[in-house]
Amino acid sequence: MTRSEADDELTSFLEGSTSASWSVRAASGRRLAAAAEVPEVAVVLHRLLLDGRDTFVTQETAEALLERWDVVGLRMVLAALASADDDTGDHLDAAILNVCGQSTEDGERLAALCSALTSDADSDVSGEARRILEPLR
Repeated sequence: MTRSEADDELTSFLEGSTSASWSVRAASGRRLAAAAEVPEVAVVLHRLLLDGRDTFVTQETAEALLERWDVVGLRMVLAALASADDDTGDHLDAAILNVCGQSTEDGERLAALCSALTSDADSDVSGEARRILEPLR
């Protein structure tokens, strides 16, 4: 795929993130998660994580970010969790359990990522990381 084709695909998913269709927004969140390091994409992902119209969008976007198994993806989910309402927060917590709670190895990987985020400059992120880490110890 050429750089131009990749940019066109990214633009398509960014546009899809504002669709009236929950399924299009969810698919966009899933695909955009691969480019979470791009500042413009990160802003859109945060909005999708807190989607006020459908929690399926929230959960799909969160699961895609968590499936990256890196600090970037987990940090985005924790930042959203810190400001989410109760219903959205439940879906973000469910995404963490669905992706990161399937095995002992997953729990160890999650603990390592959370440990890295307990000293994050954003106190909301570090607080959520400590909250998740506590029962894993």
